Amino acid sequence: MRQGVPPEPAPGGGADESRLRAVALGDLSAFEAFYRDLSGPVFGLVQRVLRNHSQAEEVTQEVFVEVWRLAARFDARRGGARSWVLTIAHRRAVDRVRAEQTAADREARAGLLEDRASAADDVPDQVARRLEHERVRRCLGGLTDLQRETVRLTYYTGRTQREAAVLLGVPLTTIKGRLRDGLIRLRDCLGARAHRHGPPA
Repeated sequence: MRQGVPPEPAPGGGADESRLRAVALGDLSAFEAFYRDLSGPVFGLVQRVLRNHSQAEEVTQEVFVEVWRLAARFDARRGGARSWVLTIAHRRAVDRVRAEQTAADREARAGLLEDRASAADDVPDQVARRLEHERVRRCLGGLTDLQRETVRLTYYTGRTQREAAVLLGVPLTTIKGRLRDGLIRLRDCLGARAHRHGPPA
């Protein structure tokens, strides 16, 4: 499967970088603006790599959960915010392709042993990716029903906060509060789990 390469970042990423610095301080409004500006390019890149709409949506959301969690690690001296996010997106998309290919190869071999020398190098990376994906799922499960539904509507389906408020029949201020609290809990949960399991290799 063709994996592609990350596109060149667009010039003038000052606004994105300012928003990302605000995101690192927990600014939800900055995160929403950052998501609006970059979710399209991120999804387009991931879709080109995966060629699967539903998987591209899932990976796109994982990318922005990672952005929210790791925004403080962004270093403008090493490149622009857009380039940083697209690099994360490309890495996650390629990881998903490799994981899918590994699963397909395993099924095709019908349980036959792989060449141990080549397989041994891949095992740690596969385990790390599976653990990280499972952490995201478990942390989403730790939100309240209302927080999880709000996060799902606004980030997994791409609806605006106003549209989510209409769909759920609650005031816009309630949606903003649920989303803020839900994302903070996600970040705290992912950070706590990462601390328990140790830093990635």
